[in-house]
Amino acid sequence: MRRYGKHTDEDDIRSRPNRRGNRPRTHIRPKHEDAAEGMVLTVDRGRLTCLVDGRTVLAMKARELGRKAAVVGDRVALVGDLSGKKDTLARIVRIEERASVLRRTADDDDPYERVVVANADQLAIVTALADPEPRPRLIDRCLVAAYDGGLSPLLVMTKSDLAPPDQLLDLYGALDIPYVVTSRAELEAGDAADRVREHLDGRVTAFVGHSGVGKTTLVNALVPEELRRVTGHVNAVTGRGRHTTTSALALPLSGAGGWVVDTPGVRSFGLAHIDPSRVIHAFPDLEPGTEGCPRACSHDEPDCALDEWVAEGHADPARLYSLRRLLATRERTEGD
Repeated sequence: MRRYGKHTDEDDIRSRPNRRGNRPRTHIRPKHEDAAEGMVLTVDRGRLTCLVDGRTVLAMKARELGRKAAVVGDRVALVGDLSGKKDTLARIVRIEERASVLRRTADDDDPYERVVVANADQLAIVTALADPEPRPRLIDRCLVAAYDGGLSPLLVMTKSDLAPPDQLLDLYGALDIPYVVTSRAELEAGDAADRVREHLDGRVTAFVGHSGVGKTTLVNALVPEELRRVTGHVNAVTGRGRHTTTSALALPLSGAGGWVVDTPGVRSFGLAHIDPSRVIHAFPDLEPGTEGCPRACSHDEPDCALDEWVAEGHADPARLYSLRRLLATRERTEGD
C-alpha cells in the first residue's frame, strides 16, 4: 500500500518520464542571429522554395512560428542545410515585416483572408479586350485590393487585334493608371513584352487576371526561357480559359533587375477584408475634402462633403465618380 504524508519517501512518488529528455523547459526561443536571408519564390504543400545567396533552397516553416504562414515574396530568415542539394531541407525561423500585402477573399461573404503575395511594388491587372470579354467589376476589385495593400496598379490590355481599347481607357482614364495595350502579333514578336518591361524594371510586380486573358503567356515573354510555364488555350465559343497556373511563382525579369509573380487565374476577387474607408487614400486630391463629411460617411450620400469639394474646383468630377464606383464594388457582384 502506497503511503503519503510525512512518512512518504522517494519510492512512493511516481514520476512521469520526460520523453524529450531531462532538460528544463524554457520559454526563451533562440534568436537565430546567424540565419541566412532569403526570399520565398513559391509554396507547394507545406514546402517553400526560397532564393538564398543566388541558389534555390527547399525549406519548411519552423514550429516556433506557430500558425504564421510565409507566402510568395516574403523575406525570411533560414537555418539548417542551405546547400540547395537534392533531399536537403532548411527551416524558416523568421518572417520579416512586410512592406506591402495583396489580399483577397474567395467572395464577399468569406471571412477567411488569403494573402496572395507579399512585398510586391506593383499589381499588373491583365485583361483581354475580347475573348474573353473585359470584366470591369473584377478590374475595380483588383484596384481596391492594390490601393489597400500599398501596391501601385498597372493595367495591361491584351488582344487589341480583336477589339479596340477606347471604351476601357475612357472608364479608367480619371484614375491616372499607367497602361499598356498589346496584341497577339506584338506578343509573338516580342514588342509587347518590351513595352511592358519598361514598367517593371527594378520592381516586384504581381500579375493577376481572369483565366484565358493571356497572363501567363505574357509572363513567359518577360522571363528567361528555361523558367517559362505551361500555357493553355481559350475556348473560342465560351471565351473560357483552362487554369494553367495553379500556384503563385516569383520569377526573375530577364535582361533587367526585377521580379514578376505569376498568380493563378481568378474567377472572383472578394473584398470582405477591406475597410471601404481606406480606399480614399488612393485619391489624394479628394481626401482633404472628406474633412467636412459626417461621421462614417460612405462618400455617396446627400451630406457628403466631396460634392462641394469638387464643385469648388478642387478636383475633377470624374475622379469622384471613379472613387464612388470603386467603393460600390463590395455592394455589387463582379458580373453586374
